[in-house]
Amino acid sequence: MNTPARPPTHSMLAWVDARNGVAGDMLLGALVDAGTPLDTLQQAVDAVMPGTVTLTAAEVRRAGMRACKVDVTVLVDDMPHRDWTVIRAMLEAAALKPVVKANALAVFESLARAEARAHGIAIGDVHFHEVGAWDSIADVVGVCAGLHALGVTRIGAGPVGVGSGSIRTAHGEIPIPVPAVLELAQGWNVLTGGLGELATPTGMALVTTLADPIATLPDCRVVRVGIGAGSRDDAGRPNVVRLVLGDAEGAAAPIAHETGAAWVLEANIDDLDPRLWPGVLATLLDSGADDAWLSPILMKKGRPAHTLHVLCGPGSRDGLREQVFALVPTLGLREYPVTKHALERLWRPVVVGDREVRIKLGLRGGRITTAMPEFADVVAVAEATGRDVRHVLDAANAAAAAAGYIGGGDSSAFGR
Repeated sequence: MNTPARPPTHSMLAWVDARNGVAGDMLLGALVDAGTPLDTLQQAVDAVMPGTVTLTAAEVRRAGMRACKVDVTVLVDDMPHRDWTVIRAMLEAAALKPVVKANALAVFESLARAEARAHGIAIGDVHFHEVGAWDSIADVVGVCAGLHALGVTRIGAGPVGVGSGSIRTAHGEIPIPVPAVLELAQGWNVLTGGLGELATPTGMALVTTLADPIATLPDCRVVRVGIGAGSRDDAGRPNVVRLVLGDAEGAAAPIAHETGAAWVLEANIDDLDPRLWPGVLATLLDSGADDAWLSPILMKKGRPAHTLHVLCGPGSRDGLREQVFALVPTLGLREYPVTKHALERLWRPVVVGDREVRIKLGLRGGRITTAMPEFADVVAVAEATGRDVRHVLDAANAAAAAAGYIGGGDSSAFGR
């Protein structure tokens, strides 16, 4: 297993390879293998249900592949079924980091909605049987805490292997994939084949709630790889999930042009101390928003206010909704779908003095449309050298122009 990873300084992508299936404990194993301290996961779980379960990790082999297996062991004898309202109250009362709590709530709500649809009942009446109470809380909270600990700001996942055959449950023998997995898989690519249940409801909920569908590993600078094992060891199929951590901003290749569905969340706020807004926006961006911004408005009775706007992908919407409710004093928000068109983006370094500043390029049709120094790098150089930020920015722009990184330039000239 890898040593603990330092939090990244750039935008960190986590890509999940779930072609051989996915379960909550497999994702926990992948996170620990990628560098998340087991104690970090245990502390998060203890914040929700102290003294109830313990996590242990060990290196195992699955079809000849090395992997990390995390086991969730229950420490109490009383194991009643828990309904969604009870689990939601436990999560809301827990002393978790806001993004971890918001993501865990979103995942469990997705689970509850899938179970409600599968059984034809109200969401408040859902009792967690196969998805359990204690072990599923440990899986969901642990995965959300582990992603946060690694500094992940965006999650993608490829097609999910779901298996075949049938499984015996509290409701009798049912076909694989089970109804809750099929509900959660709507809009997602799945792979059939492989004997038995390869994707559990908990694993499917974590992937489809937290991740955007990205069929193959995107262009990035690979930072870490974690491999998490399931319980079975099938000779012909490694029972593992692979988690690839990549620094997209440090990649040499461009981030592909994106056109697809996105969502905008909005809320009108007139009673938040304005000094808190920078932190609110930063938290939303760190929690997976593609963008977050404010618009000044005038509300009834002449009250000045702001509209908070959050742009995000479908996989981030539920978690960011919970985050907005946790961060600002609003009684509601509105959501609407949009189509997002994103240019190819490429980071290229230039040298200012003896220090590096990254230039962010926007590319379209083989031409550079925009070229902008990364302001955080400019500030870092200014602080390190004692120069004025404005002068460092001018020098970075000049260095970019000298390297050919200018609007209208030919992007093929520097080896895209």
